[in-house]
Amino acid sequence: MSEIPQNPPDRLVAERFVESMTRDERARAERVEAILPALRAFASKGDAEGMFQPENFQTIKDSGLLGLIVPTRYGGLGGTLRDLCATTYALASACPSTALCFFFHCSSASRGLLALEALDAGLFTDEEAPAVRRFAEKVLAKMGRDNLWLGNFASESAKSANSAITITTTATRTEGGWLLNGVKSFGCSTGVADEYLVTATLEGYDTAEGLVTFFVPRDAKGVSAREKWDAIGLRATATDGLILDNVFVPEEDALVVPAAFTRMMQMSRGSFVGNQIAGVAVYLGAAQSVYDYVCDFLTTRTFRDTGTPIGNSPMHQELIGRMTVDLETAYLWMTRQLTLETSEPPLLPKDRVVMQWRMCKGEATEACFRVAQSALKACGTSNTANGGPIARAIRNLSMGLVQAFPAERGRLEVAQMVISGKGQNLFAVSH
Repeated sequence: MSEIPQNPPDRLVAERFVESMTRDERARAERVEAILPALRAFASKGDAEGMFQPENFQTIKDSGLLGLIVPTRYGGLGGTLRDLCATTYALASACPSTALCFFFHCSSASRGLLALEALDAGLFTDEEAPAVRRFAEKVLAKMGRDNLWLGNFASESAKSANSAITITTTATRTEGGWLLNGVKSFGCSTGVADEYLVTATLEGYDTAEGLVTFFVPRDAKGVSAREKWDAIGLRATATDGLILDNVFVPEEDALVVPAAFTRMMQMSRGSFVGNQIAGVAVYLGAAQSVYDYVCDFLTTRTFRDTGTPIGNSPMHQELIGRMTVDLETAYLWMTRQLTLETSEPPLLPKDRVVMQWRMCKGEATEACFRVAQSALKACGTSNTANGGPIARAIRNLSMGLVQAFPAERGRLEVAQMVISGKGQNLFAVSH
């Protein structure tokens, strides 16, 4: 593990997390590094207003990063999960909200990448394959060649005791296409993304085999924002959700092959679509950023009577030590998970990788939040301004405690896997 407190001048921000980059990975990371100052300039404003900043949206689009993990044959940069983790981590060091929005955009690529892998694995029949390939390539081309920002909307406010995500949005056949009805509660980029990818339940199905996917234009008739999202942290993510009221989707913008979604997910190395670690990398980048701020503050501010740095006091050194341990703990969990999900050949079978992820997510995000807690104690009341870096870090990192699933749920599922060999279902449908 790299030394935590300082980043050498010739080392990219992303290399603090994703080490031993290849030449191509570093070239993509340099592209990210170049836009960090521009994103940082609007981070405080976005947090104060609770609105995704159009300047950051344009900066990302102009950078060519929307196709980061899209194969070059579809106009993308050809990156992998390592690139995605490196990017969300680095973006979060400047603006965690923008980083999370970017993660959800990139998660859309799974609808293309995993579908193509499933096709290569022979999981679709000759009759199903053309529709699956057409939709998969359309996803990737939109992100790569067309440079479109996609909002990925699956989650809903409805809960199930036996699944992580319940889908109540319905897709009903109509002349020339489909009608979508439902409410999406989370996904980022409401009213910002160029288009939305929407997961719904095919009429007549009550299992995950009925999950289907649609392209929905941002300004389509019947689409509206659910409600203004006024969260404690990550406030500039435009996570307002969607209301879908008889939204018409033409046949060519729909993938309605039964069980296509579940077959695609079989190709994921890790849990769900296999890129969730890149979402948690947002919290790691934010934790590193506030850690750096505290180290600078405590070494450049001095006691008036002695002239020595504030960080020399026993109390502050204990807090710095605690922050360092917590940050290192988060790095260890995250680097281990990234290795498990990207190593060739695989180090562990998928069920073990999934079990590791259920532990990693909670342990890493809670450790990151503790870094912010200690930062508040170490820097005192002069750093409690609500728009300051420490207050923003506490609020942003608190979101990691609940996003996707809390640590308690992860530990419960791990225990179930250990005792019974069974984990919790990811999806359920409800009518």
